[in-house]
Amino acid sequence: MQTWIRHLGLATALTATALAAQAVTLASASDALGADRVESLSLQGAGRWFQFGQAPAPGLPWPQFDVSNYSADIHFAAPSARVQISRLQTIEEGRWRPASVLQKVDQYVNGDKAWNVGVAPAASTATWQPAAVEERAAEVWSTPQGFLKAAKANQAVSRPIPGGIELSFTLAGKYRYVGEVNEANEVVRVRTWIDNPVTGDTEVETAFAAYRDQGGLRFPSHIVRSQGGFRVLDITISSVKANATAPLTVPDGLAATPAPQVAVSSSKLAEGVYYLTGGTHHSVAIDQRDHVVLVEAPLNEARSNAVIAKVKELIPGKPIRFLVNTHVHFDHSGGLRTLVDEGATIVTHKDNVAYYQHAWQAPRKINPDRLATSGKAARFATFTQKHVLSDGQRRIEVHNIAGSGHNDAFALVYLPAEKILIEADAYTPLAPNAAPPASVNPYALNLLENVEELKLDVDQIAALHGPGVVKLADLKTFVGRKVAAQ
Repeated sequence: MQTWIRHLGLATALTATALAAQAVTLASASDALGADRVESLSLQGAGRWFQFGQAPAPGLPWPQFDVSNYSADIHFAAPSARVQISRLQTIEEGRWRPASVLQKVDQYVNGDKAWNVGVAPAASTATWQPAAVEERAAEVWSTPQGFLKAAKANQAVSRPIPGGIELSFTLAGKYRYVGEVNEANEVVRVRTWIDNPVTGDTEVETAFAAYRDQGGLRFPSHIVRSQGGFRVLDITISSVKANATAPLTVPDGLAATPAPQVAVSSSKLAEGVYYLTGGTHHSVAIDQRDHVVLVEAPLNEARSNAVIAKVKELIPGKPIRFLVNTHVHFDHSGGLRTLVDEGATIVTHKDNVAYYQHAWQAPRKINPDRLATSGKAARFATFTQKHVLSDGQRRIEVHNIAGSGHNDAFALVYLPAEKILIEADAYTPLAPNAAPPASVNPYALNLLENVEELKLDVDQIAALHGPGVVKLADLKTFVGRKVAAQ
């Protein structure tokens, strides 16, 4: 009898699920949310934003910013979008960061083009952002109405799930979307996957809650987006307008400017030591007796391929045997996989290794890279305090940067014979004639304290951001230390 009752209960539950699914369809959800009549959305809100790929330690959530204004204008036919955010980094107890200043961003996408427009004092200056296209396009189709429009246009497959239906389809031949619609015909969750150089096919999940009538349109009043397992946006929507914005177009001045190409320039810091610049992120190549040591593989595979080509031009006939990685932030580790495929051993803090090993196991079907094709195994050389690379002629020291608020598994590189310090993010030299910061930058001060504690005799600093090589005296001046006249 009890078994029969259990079976009856299960059958009843399955029947209820099936009936709920029959009541909910793509057409009924589109009708309830007005998807067919909505050509554009204008959203206003406030909440929190989180900086993807910049966790202060491997495996921690992305750092949080408080958002006083969130504004999004989305047009589906183009498709195009403009997102404006005013944000201030949240104070994190126990982590000393630079004084927080209000950041205002103005971001755009139109089809396969993305750009930013500078906010005062650089107002109206537009710059290409090609790496942002996938993420910004995903935001367009991860709105409730956008998802339903794309589902209809791409012959979505529907299947029943508890409390509603799941809709799935593929966009542009490679971007998979999966959404859930509840019994009230509300889109409650949208998942898609975009490419990332570190985390591969990376899930972007957008959850919607607290639907209400906003200007004649049913729309959620709370949106939470997660990327790579942690939140990147948490916004309470205060205002929604439908069909109130025109399609966004690429500014004339920018449209006439070709998208930036990857370029690597070089300058000699010392005999056999080359500073590789030509973009926002730099590297250093060090010529050893029978191999090359490369410091930093930033951004992505395109950058690493260009850096590798430049190294082979400058130091022909020698393999890149070691790649020294300063920290796990994605803009400084996005090219690591390319160096693994090149045959280099990755020298990094031991706390970074498990993160890389896990992240690099992710599928890479959207944009397969060199390592996905070759399948080579990564090799690591790790340290906690200090690691030395030497060919018997030149000594290269890798030191932990202790106590930095920027990252907990953080390294600098020092060449004792040449008295050269190589570092990223701890100190970015100022542009010529730029005013020093109004308050002490704790990252730079911490770097100087580490240099002094380690008793490093530094002459030149090759920062991996910024305008060029500077002297130790420049770092001291930057943090407010008085420097004796030379």
